[in-house]
Amino acid sequence: MPSAPSSSPSLTEYESALDMAQSLAKRITGHLSQAIAERGEASLAVSGGSTPRGLYAELAQVAIDWSRVFIVLVDERWVNPNEEGSNETFVRQSLICDQAAGARFVGLKTADPAPTQGLQEVENRLASVPYPFDAVILGMGEDGHTASWFPYAQGLKEATATHGTKVAAIEAIQSKVTGPLTQRITLTRSALSSAREIYLLLAGEDKKRAWNEAARPGPAEEMPIRFLLGDPNSPIQTHYVP
Repeated sequence: MPSAPSSSPSLTEYESALDMAQSLAKRITGHLSQAIAERGEASLAVSGGSTPRGLYAELAQVAIDWSRVFIVLVDERWVNPNEEGSNETFVRQSLICDQAAGARFVGLKTADPAPTQGLQEVENRLASVPYPFDAVILGMGEDGHTASWFPYAQGLKEATATHGTKVAAIEAIQSKVTGPLTQRITLTRSALSSAREIYLLLAGEDKKRAWNEAARPGPAEEMPIRFLLGDPNSPIQTHYVP
């Protein structure tokens, strides 16, 4: 059973959210530019939430050839764009604008009534995206979830398998973290773990305490970020601002 390593993974701390955003924007756009030069295209997987907002604002100001960059959601609540909770709406407003307005966006929501019914359509959408991802931006909840890999959720086994499909349907156990929107669709561990770089962004003492707990040995199903923190082959790095 996956668990965190006996010694804590490394964590880079910044003095301010702006410092973190500017530093990571420079690194990520460097990865994307290198990928464009090498293979003509690049891919970036991004998450919702408040923590990466500043990073997205910085990325959107960098003048690279965004028309050659695919931006893919890491996960999505099963709500339509422009409805409350939509990660697609958040990313379009905060990242796919200004210099990055021409990026090729790949959303995860379909017109189907449930995420289980939309999986094949989303797999088809993702077939055009260059893999591996050149960079992945993740967050983490105080419950230890990342993407939509929620503790003991229905679909968690499929979402965290080391081989298989690129997306999985999730029915989370409702909590203060999930809120009422428990139906989700998420990129899988199989899709993410081969990425060239995975940036886990944390903000605030509560998230740091949760990360410290997740970095200790324990069942990965209890704190699913452990599927990545405990994987010696995962290129995950944690970046934190108090």
